[in-house]
Amino acid sequence: MISKKNAENCHPPPDQKAVTDLTDMRIIDTYPNIPTAFANGAFSPDRWRAYIDAAIPGLRPLLEADAQEIQATGGVAWERDFLPVLNALPEKADSCRAAHDSFLGVTDGLDRTIRDKFGRSVDVDVYFYLGLCNGAGWVTSLHGRTVVLLGLEKIVELNWCGPDDMRGLIWHELGHVYQAQHGVLKRAFDRAADRLLWQLFTEGVAMVFEQRLADDAGYYHQDKNGWKAWCDGHFADMKADFRRDLDTVTCAGQRWFGDWVYYRDHADVGYYLGCRFVRYILTLYPFDDILRFDIGDVRRLYDQFMTQL
Repeated sequence: MISKKNAENCHPPPDQKAVTDLTDMRIIDTYPNIPTAFANGAFSPDRWRAYIDAAIPGLRPLLEADAQEIQATGGVAWERDFLPVLNALPEKADSCRAAHDSFLGVTDGLDRTIRDKFGRSVDVDVYFYLGLCNGAGWVTSLHGRTVVLLGLEKIVELNWCGPDDMRGLIWHELGHVYQAQHGVLKRAFDRAADRLLWQLFTEGVAMVFEQRLADDAGYYHQDKNGWKAWCDGHFADMKADFRRDLDTVTCAGQRWFGDWVYYRDHADVGYYLGCRFVRYILTLYPFDDILRFDIGDVRRLYDQFMTQL
C-alpha cells in the first residue's frame, strides 16, 4: 500500500470536488486486451503503449512519468525491478485470471451497495489495467475525473489476487474518494504532527467505510497471520506510542502507515488505530458529519479518545 502503493503516498488523492447527487461510478475492464502488450511471451513497451492508448486514452503520460519518478530516486531500475515483474505475467496466467475474477466479483453491484449503505455513491472510474509497476492501487485524476487504477502486474506480484485483497484495494480507495467528494480529504499543514494526526483520521474513515460495506465492524483487510488479534492486545501501547510520536515525527519518519514500515515488527498498524479512533468519534457524530472536520476538530476528539480505556 510497490505494495498497495508507495504511490498512494507519492500521489495523494485529488482535491475534493463539489458535492453532487449526480454521482456516476464506472467500471472499466481492460483485461481482455492486456495480452496485446506482449510479444512471444515477453513484455513489449511498444505494444504496451498501443494497448494503453487504446484502452485508457490520456493515461500513458501519467504512468510513464510516475515510473520515471520512481526510478529517479535511485532505489529501483527498469531492467532489474520493473521488467521482470511484467515479463512474469504470461507464466502466471492462473493468478491473472484469479485477480480478474476477484475484480469482477468485488465491483459487481458495488455502486448500488454504496448507495444502500451511505445513501449516495461516488463519482469515479475504476480501471483494471496493466501498468508499468505503478502500483496495485492508485487514486488520481484523469480528464477531470477521479480514477482508481488497479495494476494487474503489481496485484499478481504481491499475490493479492483473492477477493479479500481485492476488496481491500478497492473499498479502501473508494473510502478516500467518498471523503474527498462528500467532505474534505486533503488539508495543508505546516506541522508534521498535524499531518500524521490527519492521516490517522482519514485512514480511519476509509477503514470504517470498508467495514460498513462488509457489514462487519471488526473487518480489517489487513488481518492475516493474527494481525488483528495482535493489534487488539497492544491497543493501549499503540495509543501511548502514537501520542509520543506526535512530538517527534518527521515527514519521512512515521512508522504507522504502509507495509514498508513497522511498529513493533508489525505493518499497517496505523490503520487499526485510526479505525478505533474514528469508531470512537462515531459514538458522538454521524459518519457524514465527520467528513468535513478540520484539524481542530480532530485534535479535540483525539484528546478525548486518549482518555478512553
